[in-house]
Amino acid sequence: MTHLTSDLLSTGIPTLGVEEEFLLCEPRTGRPSLRSSEVGSIGRGLGVSLQRELSRCQVETSTSIGAHIRDLRAQLCESRAAAATAAAEAGCQLLAVGTAFYDPPPDAITPTSRYRRMAGQYGALTTSVICGCHIHVGVEDRERAVQVINHLRPWLPTVLALTANSPICAGVDTGYASWRHIVFGRWPSAGPPPRFESALHYEDVVETMLETGLILDPHMVYWDARLSDHLPTVEIRISDVPATVEETITLATLVHALVIMATKAVVSGETVPAVDQDLLRAACWRAARDGLDGKALDLKSIRLVTARQAVRRLMHHVAPTLTALGELDRVAAAVNRVLARGNGAIVQRRELARRGSVSDVIDLCARRTVEGCTQPRNVSLLSHPGEPVYP
Repeated sequence: MTHLTSDLLSTGIPTLGVEEEFLLCEPRTGRPSLRSSEVGSIGRGLGVSLQRELSRCQVETSTSIGAHIRDLRAQLCESRAAAATAAAEAGCQLLAVGTAFYDPPPDAITPTSRYRRMAGQYGALTTSVICGCHIHVGVEDRERAVQVINHLRPWLPTVLALTANSPICAGVDTGYASWRHIVFGRWPSAGPPPRFESALHYEDVVETMLETGLILDPHMVYWDARLSDHLPTVEIRISDVPATVEETITLATLVHALVIMATKAVVSGETVPAVDQDLLRAACWRAARDGLDGKALDLKSIRLVTARQAVRRLMHHVAPTLTALGELDRVAAAVNRVLARGNGAIVQRRELARRGSVSDVIDLCARRTVEGCTQPRNVSLLSHPGEPVYP
């Protein structure tokens, strides 16, 4: 562990928060269930705030902002359990999967003025159902936050490969471990962020997207890593929603460490890695296609390596910070379990090959969504006095 990493941690661990998006589906058919309003109402009675998304077959949970991963663990477990209970009481299933197994009906758009505007502007793009996991890490100075994003760019494909959880769409294997990333990339403001010279450069690019109609509002900046438009955080959003809560906790801890390491690099004046935007897109495509089962594009050597080698390189990079956080043993064990057993995409494909039925895959995903989670308590999971909550 370097001296500077110790100094950064001694001055305060950056805040951390997690948003998870989930699919609602019909238990017998696996078809998308358009009951987000009913599930949200039931969820409020269970003490969990479930936000509506673009499609009525989705809900989102949000943690409060915590200073350490341990502050989030109980919230993530309880919010998944409460959301699953609310879905069951509404007659549907909650699934932690990156895409819907079948297309939703034409009237699936959530009827808010903003979502109606999006449907009018972007047409068929708004009919796809995609569920991601967004990790917020506190970086209050926007100038520094932009440089942090620059340092994060080379690690984004590996984060995607580790969490890929959407191989099946329209009832068939798409050939991609993360079909969600491919579908999401069709939006004009999605994909890996470009390299920015400054916060002003970042803001100028966003303003140009607004002026040219690529986006309707700043919240539609869909880059895989971005500045939050309403919080002093860097938001890493490249991941599919992980299949299990353990994988989400592991993802959050890794991203937390990556941001701490990137902040260290900025403070010490390290040169931003020279990563060509087209090569970064290619690496993200390879990660979406192969996940953990195939190859990864190493952006330093510009050669293909195994995805597992890329993950081990990531672990080596963040090991000093994980050690300082007291999380190295836990995260290393969790990553080794994923490498041995498979991430969400591998598990889904294995079940499909074994059973030959998408319905069996859906049942397995429903069980894994709440694996290791406790039953919901009748208390608000998100009412922590003095702490802001993600909208």
